[in-house]
Amino acid sequence: MNAKRFFVILTFIFLFMLGLWLPVNAAPVGQVIVTPTAGVDGRIIYIVQPGETCIRVAAINGITVDQLRQFNSKLDENCTLVEGQELLIGIISLAGTPTAGPSPTSLPPTASPTPFTGTTQICVLLYEDTNGNTLRDANESAIEGGAISVTEINGEYSASLGTIANTDPEYQGECFQDVPEGEYNITVGVPDAYNPTVSLNNTLKVNAGDQASLSFGAQSREIVANPDSAANQDGGSSPIFGILGTLFLLGGAGLGYYAWRSGRPESKLAGGGMLKK
Repeated sequence: MNAKRFFVILTFIFLFMLGLWLPVNAAPVGQVIVTPTAGVDGRIIYIVQPGETCIRVAAINGITVDQLRQFNSKLDENCTLVEGQELLIGIISLAGTPTAGPSPTSLPPTASPTPFTGTTQICVLLYEDTNGNTLRDANESAIEGGAISVTEINGEYSASLGTIANTDPEYQGECFQDVPEGEYNITVGVPDAYNPTVSLNNTLKVNAGDQASLSFGAQSREIVANPDSAANQDGGSSPIFGILGTLFLLGGAGLGYYAWRSGRPESKLAGGGMLKK
């Protein structure tokens, strides 16, 4: 057998053996590749199959080995994989699912303003109207022992206070605080020893935030308003009656003088036409 024939036989044997080996090894390993889908949180998880390497897993899922390592920081230096191991290969944003972000910072609670429904105050003063001019002068003090009533016309609010003595010219009287807005009847009662110099009833309408003040005068019954009148009462007559009396006296004197002149003898002789002898 020459060398050429021997080479042909060896080539045939090699090709025959290669033909037997290729059908066995060309068949893929029995493996089911499941395309991973995103979970409810948007994370895509791949389950490692038997015999797989990082290069194969990256190639199957269309990513690089570096990206696979970034997604899975616990992989060792050799990128060793174990069958059944879960690998994160991507994150997607699901429609309708908000991407997690920083929690919003809570703002401090804002207090809702409460509507102001009352007046600041209603102050009522009862003062001693010494001169009777219905105006409070600086020397006229507040009267003690009176009573003040503040009543809403529909009866929704009612309050009362007693009066006290006070000589301060700036004193505003008794003050009712936080009175609801509305229309009120203000009534004042004076002590028994006084007579009012003004009406003791008044109507007042107040709005939210108002500051209202009223004053009422009263005069002591022991005070004589006009000293000249007292002097005239002591003398028993007024100036008018004195003038009228003077006129009557002058008239009477005139009539008396006329009567005296009419009764003289010379007048009778002259008037009677008597002649001398």
